[in-house]
Amino acid sequence: MDLTNRHLQVTEIFHSIQGESSFAGHPCVFVRLTGCPLRCTWCDTDYAFHGGERLTFETILNQVRAYNCRLVEVTGGEPLSQAATTELISMLCDQGFDVLLETSGAIDTTPVDPRTHVILDVKCPGSGMVDRMDWTNLDRLSKKDEAKFVIKDRQDYEWAKDVLAQYGLIDRCPILFSPVFGELDLQPIAEWILEDQLPVRFQVQLHKFIWAPDMRGV
Repeated sequence: MDLTNRHLQVTEIFHSIQGESSFAGHPCVFVRLTGCPLRCTWCDTDYAFHGGERLTFETILNQVRAYNCRLVEVTGGEPLSQAATTELISMLCDQGFDVLLETSGAIDTTPVDPRTHVILDVKCPGSGMVDRMDWTNLDRLSKKDEAKFVIKDRQDYEWAKDVLAQYGLIDRCPILFSPVFGELDLQPIAEWILEDQLPVRFQVQLHKFIWAPDMRGV
């Protein structure tokens, strides 16, 4: 692959502590790509919808390598909204990185390199984007992947439970339940999970407790 002739629109590349998923707490390099076709009500990265800088694959790879960190997350926006993203992911896998892909579930994940850890954000009703889901993406999840539900209220929680049952997700991959930051208190959702004996991972956005919730580049 000619790394100087392949480009992606990039909002930011930074080194931080992974705040979500089963990799939470690990140092990680984030490649945040520009653009997203969705408009979730609780979105905290709307600055990635537009703008950014057009970078060659070579430039992206050099910036990632400079942090000397094996774990890399490709995120957005919606990273799969740029067709060349799957090529970048394969390149990172070829270079020996452990690659996470944070994707909304609205775009077909079939072209994603099978070495990738797909973190699929299943859009609950509270997001306002449930009708944009490509439900066939859930059928492609495997043990190395994760399904994330961002939960705004009890309705979202009950809806998420129904999806778990309908698609057999508990047996397919790890499940993440994450409350919308600042909208749903931690205690109620923790108690719902315990009462229902759900085998899911309750997670918070760790980076928002380390740094200011609206800080970029962390």
